[in-house]
Amino acid sequence: MKSKRVKNPAGETFESLMQDLGIRDEVYETATKRVLAWQLEQVRKANGLTKRAMAEAMRTSRSHLDRVLDPNNVEVSLATLERAARALGKRLKVELVDAA
Repeated sequence: MKSKRVKNPAGETFESLMQDLGIRDEVYETATKRVLAWQLEQVRKANGLTKRAMAEAMRTSRSHLDRVLDPNNVEVSLATLERAARALGKRLKVELVDAA
């Protein structure tokens, strides 16, 4: 007697579950921005730089910097992220990788 393979309703993997739910891209965008915001904030604090001083180094306003550092705001341009990195003595590295 053949046994039928029952598909796991939650998906084979977390990746496939997110894809099935149609949220994979949104989750990755948010996760990426949260990591970048966290890294920028950690370096800013480690350098003893105030938000005001960082904003001045970026030639932007403090409120704009707050949006850059907001982990939930995924509407920040690469140019702005690059300016934030440079203000901290860093550079932004973006790379393409194979889709999972």
